[in-house]
Amino acid sequence: MSVLVLILAVSAACCVGFGFVLQQNVAQQAPLSDFLSPRLLLDLMRVPRWLGGTALMVAGMGLGAVALGRGEVSLVEPLLATNLLFALALSRRQTRQPLGRQGWAGLALLAGGVTAFIVAGRPQAGSAVTNPLRHWLIIGVMVGLALLLTTCAKRSRLGGAPVLLALAAGLLYGVQDALTRVSGQRFSAGGWTDLVTGWQPYGVLALGVTGLLLVQSAFETAPLRTSLPALTATQPLAGIACGVGFLGDRLHADTGALAWEAAGLAAIVTGIVLLGLHPAMPCGPAVTEPSHDLQRR
Repeated sequence: MSVLVLILAVSAACCVGFGFVLQQNVAQQAPLSDFLSPRLLLDLMRVPRWLGGTALMVAGMGLGAVALGRGEVSLVEPLLATNLLFALALSRRQTRQPLGRQGWAGLALLAGGVTAFIVAGRPQAGSAVTNPLRHWLIIGVMVGLALLLTTCAKRSRLGGAPVLLALAAGLLYGVQDALTRVSGQRFSAGGWTDLVTGWQPYGVLALGVTGLLLVQSAFETAPLRTSLPALTATQPLAGIACGVGFLGDRLHADTGALAWEAAGLAAIVTGIVLLGLHPAMPCGPAVTEPSHDLQRR
């Protein structure tokens, strides 16, 4: 594993984790009439604190894109999942909650799971699958599931909507990471001409904006501990599926390696849930009426 890829991916996770906390601090004050509406983003864009969080998130996505250009998706995605550690660190500073057994257990499981998956799987780049049907089948399944989850969230409103929206956004972000890798390869091969003539960079942009709307709607309607674990757990799983499915990433597939890889992924998800449900995570109630304080935050 390249040390540079490790530094880039962890730095990206840091920026994204801090950005999520700042965004949710503001989004939970937005009026519920903006739920799943582009007006939500327009309202939030007027708030400096939200813009700061978004700037951090964009910086994290940029660093993640560079990491994806230099390393396999199956390697970078588990490292990006550590964004929850940084989100918890900032939340702890805001809430002054001790880490406690739950926090330490979640940290150990997340870090240990990432290490186990990478060491056992030893992700390596391979030849990308040239069959376009396989590309579109995997992408179609991911996007279709995201659309189904969003439709269910819109019907359930405040019930399970935040978790469903976070799951949908995680699926889209996983596909976005895979397409970012492809866009980087096109740029390296043929420069700007090859990049702008492909559909992948436009897919990255569309998935990014859609995912952002879903995430902010989830943040608007529930505390961070409700939505962030689902988002953080789903994104690497979707990214790894795309990496192995059509980008040609190769993982060790003997019985022992598969067992450790499965155990590592299970530990990652469990650690994410424990950290996401930690008392340090913001738990303020969502606002049910338009907030006059939104622009001042």
